[in-house]
Amino acid sequence: MGSTIRHITFDCAPPYEPYELARFWGQVLDLPVDADDSPGDDEVGLDTPAGQVTLLFVRVPEAKTLKNRVHLDLEPGRSREEEVERVLALGGVIVDDRRKPNGRGWVVFADPNTSNYQF
Repeated sequence: MGSTIRHITFDCAPPYEPYELARFWGQVLDLPVDADDSPGDDEVGLDTPAGQVTLLFVRVPEAKTLKNRVHLDLEPGRSREEEVERVLALGGVIVDDRRKPNGRGWVVFADPNTSNYQF
């Protein structure tokens, strides 16, 4: 049997805090921050249902210097337009809006640490 994915890990360089980014993503995904994690921790994860991959946010000393090579494609549990408005209210920033009048396309957001995701 091969390996399985345990975490998708996001590096958090100053001034960004792992706990704050985990809270943001927890709100986007409607998942709580792991009860064992606290503000100031170097590693903070989301509490996901058993068997699901979780997001892990890890403090690193160096800033990102190149384009992200990983992004998340999300499928909202409500209309895309409602989800776009909700994520904007949580602090997400639209980086690229590729929505088409026929309902196709996507929106690329940046989170508070500029990790891109789209739906």
